[in-house]
Amino acid sequence: MNTAPEDIPQPDQIEGAPHPREATRLIGQDAAEQAFLTAYNSDRMHHGWLITGPRGVGKATLAWRIARFLLATPADDGGMFAAPAPDTLDISPDHPIAHRIAALSEPGLFLLRRPWDEKAKRLRGEITVDEVRKLKSFFALSSAGGGRRVVIVDVADEMNTNAANALLKLLEEPPEGAVLLLISHQPSRLLPTIRSRCRELRLPPLTPEALSEVMAGLDETPSADDVLRLNELAAGSAGDALRLTHLNGLGLYGDLVQIFQARDFDRPRALKLAESATGKANADRYELILHLFDLFLARLARHGAGFHPAAEAAPGEAACLARLSPHPHAARAWAELQQELSARAGHGRAVNLDPAALILDMVFKINDTAVKLAA
Repeated sequence: MNTAPEDIPQPDQIEGAPHPREATRLIGQDAAEQAFLTAYNSDRMHHGWLITGPRGVGKATLAWRIARFLLATPADDGGMFAAPAPDTLDISPDHPIAHRIAALSEPGLFLLRRPWDEKAKRLRGEITVDEVRKLKSFFALSSAGGGRRVVIVDVADEMNTNAANALLKLLEEPPEGAVLLLISHQPSRLLPTIRSRCRELRLPPLTPEALSEVMAGLDETPSADDVLRLNELAAGSAGDALRLTHLNGLGLYGDLVQIFQARDFDRPRALKLAESATGKANADRYELILHLFDLFLARLARHGAGFHPAAEAAPGEAACLARLSPHPHAARAWAELQQELSARAGHGRAVNLDPAALILDMVFKINDTAVKLAA
């Protein structure tokens, strides 16, 4: 039995939050929205837009807002009764195009993403050239209705070489009325020729105020102190902050800090943390714990180098960082260990190493480094 479209996982959706195409607001990225509107209103609309920035800052939400706006806003015919220049990308949720886009049934929109592998029952690891070739049929069918056609590439970093070259041809010779919106976390990985044929809209990390506004929209709003801690760990990424909230990331990071608060690490707490990551049901928790180890080591390195955090990400963290990384020599040691453990984590995932064993090994390595630095 084939998987129904609504049952195919969406990798850009965070559990507990609406999908970017369903979001009615984009918080904290007014400058990027205004840059697009300025180009639109001054008849300097580019056919290719590269939407870049860190993960979780609103790139996909902006792409869907632009797509809705372009498909729902009539082109200015230059007549004397033309509508005034729009000053917002907002489109009513009740607009028919908004409904069709939410249902992925809008004929003027094509979503280019990793295909679903029906045999393996999972998304493929990259966007293939066959997916890009489907654009030929899309433009042929949609041209009959006239008007704009919009393509969202989510994310462009996942195209393989053949797919990237096929998309480049479209950027070089775009069909009439076509607008291509390429989302990219790492634009340096794209072909230089693709980057040169697009206008870039770069989204910065969210400010603490904007992140606080995002978190205020949750069913259970975090406290002001927790929002500060989330901002420290998420580095201005609303997506990361939402994942941390959903998976109790603040509690996990607090456990990690407490393990190393004493000179002899807390073995029972370390065992409990390691065992909590075992089993298929805890796969997301396992990934988050590895990420938090990486963040902890990065914060140790930065502290030793003189870049102290603006706020504690867990109670007692400041004292822990000060004890373990008091000087630049320690900063270098922690930075080197971060690289080593990051590689070990990647290898451990690749060979399906027992999660508990990998986490305990990382604890031992951190403790060994702390002992050597103390000596």
